[in-house]
Amino acid sequence: MLEVKPVPDAGLSIAEAADRTGVSVHTLRYYERAGLVVSPVGRTSGGRRRYHKLDLDWITVCTRLRATGMPIRTIRHYAELVAAGRGNEKERLALMEAHRADVLAKLAELQENLELIDHKIDVYRGRLVAGDADRLWAPRA
Repeated sequence: MLEVKPVPDAGLSIAEAADRTGVSVHTLRYYERAGLVVSPVGRTSGGRRRYHKLDLDWITVCTRLRATGMPIRTIRHYAELVAAGRGNEKERLALMEAHRADVLAKLAELQENLELIDHKIDVYRGRLVAGDADRLWAPRA
């Protein structure tokens, strides 16, 4: 299991947060500008960002939702619901259930495409073993 380093009380710099979350500094700034964070990122007296555990956890949520194809506007809406606090849990649940259905549909499509690829691999392997791979269909020049 991956060892998670504790976040110091003073927080992490933007570069350290980028390293910990696996996203770029540019992405972290974009998440802030796009309204994807649930609470303002802390700042030093000099105005430099300081990320805390809650920030890193939320960035991970955003990154994973994005990786599953959730549009930025939907992540923003979800962040707004979370930031608003209690009372909208049913809406959050509906949003997640709808996204889950989308992800399952994409997985089914990917599985179907993988089956085609596996079939093609089997055909090529079989033809190579049989010695008649040169008889496979190819467009004429």
